[in-house]
Amino acid sequence: MIGNVWESFRALGLATQLWVTLVLVPVNLASAWFIGQPGAAVIAALAIGGMIPNLVLLLIERGFSKAMALSHLVFWIPLVALIALAPEPQITAPYAAYLRLLLAVNLISLAFDATDAIAWWRGDRAIARRR
Repeated sequence: MIGNVWESFRALGLATQLWVTLVLVPVNLASAWFIGQPGAAVIAALAIGGMIPNLVLLLIERGFSKAMALSHLVFWIPLVALIALAPEPQITAPYAAYLRLLLAVNLISLAFDATDAIAWWRGDRAIARRR
């Protein structure tokens, strides 16, 4: 099973592999580092919550599919709205910088996720595999 997931991951384009491993996952997981800052628990719950369902989906589908975009939409649209629209309480400069980074990363991801979700809803249920 893990071998299938790894093979599917490697079938993704190199840019996608790098984005996921070096940017998307680390930036969202870093939200846990700031627990204790005002509003950080909600931010972390939404940031990490957008990824957790995909762990289950990876195991069920034994690979990466466009369905993985769905949990990002559910959790990260409220997350980016919260970051962008909520008044900034008294927070540290590092946390403020982190929130700007998290906002940018997840807005980029959501642009791709919207396309993937539409494709999935239209029937593209393929699992990424090497050709």
